[in-house]
Amino acid sequence: MDQPTAPRPLPNGLAAFLVFLSSGAVLVLQTAALRLVGPYVGVTLQVTSSVIGIALAAIAYGAWLGGFMADKRDPRRLLAPALVLAGIATAVTLPIVRYSGEALRGGAIAAILLVAALAVFVPALLLSAITPLVVKLQLGDLRNTGQVVGRLSSIGTLGAVTATLTTGFILVAALPTTAIFLGVAGLLGAVGIALGVYLRRHDRTAQPGSARTAAVLAVVGLAGAGLSAVAPTPCDVETAYHCAAVSPDPARESGRVLLLNSARHSYVDLSDPEYLEFAYIKWIAAVSDVMAPAGAPLDALHLGGGGFTMPRYLAATRPGTDSEVYEIDGALVRLDERELGLTLGPSLRATVGDARMLIGKRATASADLVVGDAFGHLVVPWHLATREMAAEIRRVTRPTGIYVQNVIDYPPLRFIRAEVATVAAEFPHVALVAPESSLAGETGSNFLIVASQAPLPIERIRASLASDDGGRPVALLDGAALDDFVGDARVLTDEFAPVDQLLATP
Repeated sequence: MDQPTAPRPLPNGLAAFLVFLSSGAVLVLQTAALRLVGPYVGVTLQVTSSVIGIALAAIAYGAWLGGFMADKRDPRRLLAPALVLAGIATAVTLPIVRYSGEALRGGAIAAILLVAALAVFVPALLLSAITPLVVKLQLGDLRNTGQVVGRLSSIGTLGAVTATLTTGFILVAALPTTAIFLGVAGLLGAVGIALGVYLRRHDRTAQPGSARTAAVLAVVGLAGAGLSAVAPTPCDVETAYHCAAVSPDPARESGRVLLLNSARHSYVDLSDPEYLEFAYIKWIAAVSDVMAPAGAPLDALHLGGGGFTMPRYLAATRPGTDSEVYEIDGALVRLDERELGLTLGPSLRATVGDARMLIGKRATASADLVVGDAFGHLVVPWHLATREMAAEIRRVTRPTGIYVQNVIDYPPLRFIRAEVATVAAEFPHVALVAPESSLAGETGSNFLIVASQAPLPIERIRASLASDDGGRPVALLDGAALDDFVGDARVLTDEFAPVDQLLATP
């Protein structure tokens, strides 16, 4: 009885290319998926962990599925369809996530996991099936099993590493998410079709319709990609860090709202820099108004630019103020210049970079006012929330200067308590401004930490505070009342700063 003929192996170069491509494509999609889901569920540690975890699950299941199918069917007949299907899945990911993301918007764990799964699971699973299919074909001589498996595993890992670095350093900064996903989809589809044609020409046993099937699948993929053109997108501009948009205020002709990942981050009045819309920025302005004689210029340092609302306010109310803004997103600065009327100059400078890295270069005792208003979506980046960062801020703040930090938190208020404790570990005089209902743990909101090395003008600040956006009464805590609020909250350090976990609601 004749033994079944083993499928012929692929040329070594082609086998290596397919493994490198499929493994690399998974990591491109995983990295780009963080930008795709960000506008709907934020960019937090939970979101990042969900995307990575689901991608790893897809890799595991895809490798198992590919190995199973390789033992059941001729891998030569499965490779091309798998690549084309992966291309289709990648193309339709865009409209699927963008339509479903609008319905699942928010930070709930279930929504995060579902949106992350929609963004990456199916294409990653299909792509991860490629390597075991190729390995099966190349194992013609059992004496070289270890060498074949080791070489292809190494090539796959190199593909993943190359894709991760290329995406993080080049693609995300140069291309919008749509272009990345559709580019990967087109590449996979083209390689799948070309591979199908190649194998059909070199394999007499190939089914005559296999190339036509691949072509039909490619057309389906193009139709799916076309849906991306009409799928809703919340971005005017995609930067390396944000999905950014500027929206006019229908209630105020000159008013503009800056949205980052669909969250309202800044409000700018193009014709009146003294007009302040958001409650927290009014509180910052109230502190700045009483910390020095009216109209006297200040040396101000801003950690986070957003719409540059506060620097413009200081320039208008305290002419001659020197403001330096540390903003990590250079594309956001350009958007502000283009659409929000930002004009930079000698007295208002934007330094692009991470505030934690830049503040170390700032001269000691060089700022009268330091404004902490840096966010990743709605979360203060953890490395800007630690005692070590607070120590750097204290170093650059003059002995009579003031540090104000904007924080967002929700009941049970674990993060704001920990952050107040952290700032108080470096500044001897600290106060906290927030709506009374939020301080009571009833609602979430913005909180403003006010700190100094010298006694704060508490009563003058309290007298100048206004209600928040919803008209809720605003309170200022200091002294024993603030100590009671903080309780036994732990000081955050570079060694231990679980900001995202502290913000998570029970």
